[in-house]
Amino acid sequence: MRIALFATCLGDVLFPDVPRATTELLERLGHEVMFPDAQTCCGQMHTNTGYQRDAVGLVAHHVDVFEAALADGCEAIVAPSGSCVGSVRHQHAELASRAGDDTLAARAASVAERTFELSELLVDVLGVTDVGASYPHRVTYHPTCHSLRMLRVGDRPLALLRAVRGIDLVELPAADSCCGFGGTFAVKNADTSTAMLADKMAAVAATRAEVVTAGDSSCLMHIGGGLARLRTGVRPVHLAEILASTS
Repeated sequence: MRIALFATCLGDVLFPDVPRATTELLERLGHEVMFPDAQTCCGQMHTNTGYQRDAVGLVAHHVDVFEAALADGCEAIVAPSGSCVGSVRHQHAELASRAGDDTLAARAASVAERTFELSELLVDVLGVTDVGASYPHRVTYHPTCHSLRMLRVGDRPLALLRAVRGIDLVELPAADSCCGFGGTFAVKNADTSTAMLADKMAAVAATRAEVVTAGDSSCLMHIGGGLARLRTGVRPVHLAEILASTS
């Protein structure tokens, strides 16, 4: 299968190892990965902060870029981010519709139908749970809010992790509780965000895990930053990086 990679802003600027790992994993499974060079922010940050009219231009650009990738032979679009895929699926067409551009709304909906979060693509589209990964570490998994509640990925990430050789996968207490990041929420509501983060860090510490993983770099950035400040030694590692590991 030919797959278009939607790397996301955080992947491009702060965590490039995550889209690289996504590419390595899919190529190891025998698929061709295409990276559309013109891709930019999907507009989620603008939308969630109240700048919806400004986001429409970004939506239009995203649709142009990935519509072209689909026309060029890509059968699916993948992003290692439940948050960004959630925006593409649940915000793009609505934003275009509110702006009075029904043509863009229809095009956005069509692109959204072919856009998948990584675990969805692997399990539902490619039909695989054992990706040949090896990761001999004690790991706990945090299900991020957008993947859990918006995309409803369920136990797909856990099914993939359970098939990893050598992994010691331990359940995270109160796993479905938000970590407190929420993008600009962490800036606008810092005290509440910090309190939520403290609860999440306590839950991670209770597992005695070496690594906390998730499907969103944004949440891992938040959790990992807190754990680093406390010098816990627990490392944040994206799901894609674990699944791409073979040693």
